[in-house]
Amino acid sequence: MIENVKIEFLQNIQLFSSLTDIELQQIAGKIRIEEFRKNEIVLREEDTNEYMYIILDGQVKVTQATEDGKEILLAIHKTHEFFGEVSLIDGKTSPATVQASEDSFIAFIAKKDFYALLISQSKVLEKLLQILCSRLRDSWRRIYLLNFKHASDRVKTLFLSLSFENGSKTPEGIVLNLKLTHQEIADMTGLTRESVTRVLDKLQKEGAITVLKNRRICLSHKFVKNV
Repeated sequence: MIENVKIEFLQNIQLFSSLTDIELQQIAGKIRIEEFRKNEIVLREEDTNEYMYIILDGQVKVTQATEDGKEILLAIHKTHEFFGEVSLIDGKTSPATVQASEDSFIAFIAKKDFYALLISQSKVLEKLLQILCSRLRDSWRRIYLLNFKHASDRVKTLFLSLSFENGSKTPEGIVLNLKLTHQEIADMTGLTRESVTRVLDKLQKEGAITVLKNRRICLSHKFVKNV
């Protein structure tokens, strides 16, 4: 019964989407699942990473502390996404902390099983390369947005960047499938929370965005057209 539950979760992971049920069963037998409460640390900065982590349900944030103690938000991973694979590939630890931003169930795949999977399943290797390329392009977009002097340009460019991987098209526009606080947006754009609040208020008044009841943000057709 537990194995069936694992397979049901794994079928929704992009990395494993091309595998058969039999192939998924082989992976399911090699993973373990842990529950993390909101704000609980999943992976500490400079910890040796011996596992790849798959978010079966929930959301985590990846942060890094600067020398002056400021926290920089590097990434947000949500349900069906994974992290930790880079450290398994190059053998180096990542100077970042991973924290659950809501109650989450996370699966762990050990290094030896990760490598065995890549060697035996070319379809998984191909998917992994595609995902890593997508993340690299996203990093380029994040660097690009930091070149903007105006706060509104940074926020709008961030939302557009997030829409590529985390956006769902609706009749009203594109909904970002992430629950973002004003502070998280500030951390991702290098702005203060107060500046982000002013920008969001202005965008809402202009009809460029709508903040939904579930804290998700809808980018209007006008917003997407003008950015």
